[in-house]
Amino acid sequence: SASRFFLISPMNFRNRRIEKKTNTNPKLKTLTFKDRLSALQNVPRFFKLVWQTSPGMTLISAALRIIRSAIPLAILYVGKLIIDEVIVLHAGKGTLSNDHLWKWVTTEFGLVIFSDILNRGINLMDGLLGDLFSNHSSVRIMKHAATLDLDQFEDSVFYDKLERARQQTAGRTILLSQVMSQVQDIITMIFLAVGLMAFNPWLIVLLLVAVVPAFLGESHFNDRSYALTRGQTPERRELDYLRYIGASDETAKEVKIFNLSGFIIDRFS
Repeated sequence: SASRFFLISPMNFRNRRIEKKTNTNPKLKTLTFKDRLSALQNVPRFFKLVWQTSPGMTLISAALRIIRSAIPLAILYVGKLIIDEVIVLHAGKGTLSNDHLWKWVTTEFGLVIFSDILNRGINLMDGLLGDLFSNHSSVRIMKHAATLDLDQFEDSVFYDKLERARQQTAGRTILLSQVMSQVQDIITMIFLAVGLMAFNPWLIVLLLVAVVPAFLGESHFNDRSYALTRGQTPERRELDYLRYIGASDETAKEVKIFNLSGFIIDRFS
């Protein structure tokens, strides 16, 4: 009897803890426009943490993205020069030759190759910086967790916040790349807007018509995805717990002795 109590009590204790921690029913909350603006206040703090992780890599990544932002406008302008050259040669006007045309074609081809090289460099820097940032954030979370009281870990609301921070630390690499890509796209838009204004200011309207629908669509589905992920935090923690006790060397004896595998699998399913 004492042996049985010794074997099963740790699992019962963990089950009670997980039941207590996941006994929540969060509702999916649709973010309002005010909530979105409020969330933007975290962007400067996010970049501050990125800078603290590695100032050198941050500067290199920013420089590569700024150069990459100017490439689309350069490709468009060189394309214009190629078309102008073809028109002139076809009309038989001027003193320009095919050599001049092939010079611009080669330049266009070089810009495309250079753009691909920049993309490779940006992906490399994002991966390295993202991993360093993930490690840096994990250390900060562990240091903060060491200062907390035990009763805080028994609070389901607080534990959900801690679990989100812990799980999302691994996903900061994607967030970092997405945020910096958005900044790069904004810079590209500025370059294109300046180029369009120099050519024909009315084309700015066409640029807005092309961008606004995509922006609204992405914002809507990003809000829904975030709300779904946030609302599933308690269930996801229980799934992780069940997955652990169902295939762990620490609980293997308890599971086999008391034939708990069926129960755990059904609960997980």
